Amino acid sequence: MRLAAAQVIIIGDERTVVLKRMSDKQIEHAKSELHELARNLWWSWNPSAQSIFQELSPFFWEHSNHNPVEVMNWISGSELHGRLQDPVFFDRVSSVCKTFRAYMNQKGTWGSKNASPLKKSPVAYFSAEFGLHESLRIYSGGLGILSGDHAKSASDLGLPFVGISLFYRQGYFNQQISNDGWQQELYPVYDPLKLPLTLVKDKKGNPVVCTIEINGTFVAFQAWAVHVGRVTVYLLDTNLPQNDDRSREITAHVYGGDQTTRIAQEIVLGIGGVRLLRAIGTNPAVFHMNEGHSAFLTLELLREQLQAKKSLEKAEAYVKDRCVFTTHTPVPAGHDRFSRDLMNTAFHKFSEVSGLSIDHLMGYGRIRPADINETFCMTVLALKMSRAANGVSELHGRTSVQMWKDLYPDWNKDEDPIGSITNGVHINGWASPTASQFYSRTLGPKWHERIRDAKYWQKSIESKKISDAELWALRTSLRRELIEFARKRLREQHLRHGGDGLGVYENFLSPDVLTIGFARRFATYKRAPLFFRDMEWAIRMLNNKEKPVQIIFAGKAHPRDDAGKHFIQEIINMTKRLDMFGKVVFIENYDINVARYLVSGSDVWLNTPRRPMEACGTSGEKVILHGGLNVSTMDGWWREAFDGKNGWAVGEDATAPTDHEQDDKDAYSLRTILETEIISLFYDRGKDGIPHAWLKRVRHSMASLIPQYNTDRMVVEYTKKYYLQKKK
Repeated sequence: MRLAAAQVIIIGDERTVVLKRMSDKQIEHAKSELHELARNLWWSWNPSAQSIFQELSPFFWEHSNHNPVEVMNWISGSELHGRLQDPVFFDRVSSVCKTFRAYMNQKGTWGSKNASPLKKSPVAYFSAEFGLHESLRIYSGGLGILSGDHAKSASDLGLPFVGISLFYRQGYFNQQISNDGWQQELYPVYDPLKLPLTLVKDKKGNPVVCTIEINGTFVAFQAWAVHVGRVTVYLLDTNLPQNDDRSREITAHVYGGDQTTRIAQEIVLGIGGVRLLRAIGTNPAVFHMNEGHSAFLTLELLREQLQAKKSLEKAEAYVKDRCVFTTHTPVPAGHDRFSRDLMNTAFHKFSEVSGLSIDHLMGYGRIRPADINETFCMTVLALKMSRAANGVSELHGRTSVQMWKDLYPDWNKDEDPIGSITNGVHINGWASPTASQFYSRTLGPKWHERIRDAKYWQKSIESKKISDAELWALRTSLRRELIEFARKRLREQHLRHGGDGLGVYENFLSPDVLTIGFARRFATYKRAPLFFRDMEWAIRMLNNKEKPVQIIFAGKAHPRDDAGKHFIQEIINMTKRLDMFGKVVFIENYDINVARYLVSGSDVWLNTPRRPMEACGTSGEKVILHGGLNVSTMDGWWREAFDGKNGWAVGEDATAPTDHEQDDKDAYSLRTILETEIISLFYDRGKDGIPHAWLKRVRHSMASLIPQYNTDRMVVEYTKKYYLQKKK
């Protein structure tokens, strides 16, 4: 047997050859493991794994938006064999694959110890979008990011869990800004064979194909499996040759098309999702509906029971006993509603099969079942057919109760019919490689296993186990990474608009200046232009020679939200003004990758939703580990998190009589806080050039917020409060 390159050890500056060598068999095994690793998104929260794929092909790593499957597709077997003959690289690959195997085979997880009743019957988590990684663009915003983080923490905790969503082959749109500042939407087509997806097949190796009837047409769909550590998310796909053109387009875009497309997507997601689980032999103990898009699953569960000859009363009780619901939308207009005519067209055959008339089905989605003028509401259906429901922050839970109080005429105020579990973020997944390596070096390689341990973070951070010098060095590095990334993206935008590419964008922004980040969906209630409500003041702050400020914006408006697009245009116009040029910038095509740079590099995270319209808002939770500080209105998670010392609150914990008055008050509060507290504190430096008072607030922010505002805590709370609730 031919032997491959020798392994080496390095002692000081000497390279010592070890007699033990790597065989061709060992190299082939490593190649196989790398291909397998590329198709499990565990790598997305392991910096060492990412660095291997990046090193294999820096060009295709960037070109594919960090997709290791595409990298591996472009690396030939002979090249990979040659690269693995480098003993140092081989050792790194072996180490990462060993860590991955240990993770996948770990015994004694939190889930195995605390959720053993779910072992044979897992949680089935339905969501219209999953934000798992920038290379898999099946998400549009916060709902999807939350779903992705929920799945990752379920994996880390060892919770028996499967996800159900749709495979959008054109995803959410790519954003380009025209010369006049108007958002344009582009829809590239994604090839599932070039993504970390695996076609779901039966024991004979044939694709699992299910059918569902929509609008009188039988629609076939298959499923793609996304492996997310220990859990699997199934993506349903109607783009099959046996379907007509309209049916093939059902799963083309995230939230695409008209009402007819929307109801078809939600039928595939809810009813189709249940049918897929039955087809692959998965029998969930709990069906968790993340927002109302998947609520039709309750009707499919009801149909199953009725066809099994159960009475309607027992069938409804069965469904309610197995369903829980999380609502994310604090305004009535944001909930999906369908007319009776549309429901009749879409559900005519379902009505016949289930034995329930269209009017009976309509009643499940109405507050007043007999009111023929009331449309069918997906949120009402979910609330009626679940044993438990929750909002995603304490204020949002209370707001939801008030919004849907007519559903609960017997509510006695002792226990709210809609509770709350405040959202978190997957800390390991959002930690930038630089931050992750920093904590591994300063706190030890297992720091990420102590996410929920408040005493650990108080001891490690607030008691200065990490020095101010080390913490400031981290902040300086992360700010530099953000500035370099922003300059690169701004130069690309400049060239696309016909610029010459010479130098101007390389001088944009400064790594020494207080950097404010604002990145999110450009809905008008989030008030992106609030900083500029007093233009004279804004110009003065941005151009202060001794204590300057700079702001980086990013975000997409929904394709049909012209008001949101006008906000983007307003910000773009600010970036072109000579008195703001290079100090206010907008980065196109906001996605997880752009978000990762912004939440890690920003000194201050600005969040200005009009209270109480932000259900939770988790972007600010991502900055904490990176030493950024939040300045936010008292809405969503920040209303619970703010303690007076771990960031800043904009405005009062109250709602003004009018939007205009609310905006004026909050803008004044923001200006006052920035000018009298934030800016001066950031630039208050000691003789060593370090802002010690600023870092004291950073430390308290990290120690008080990291252990609480994470999805590990959130998933544990869901498990104890809802998933393991005993049947009545």
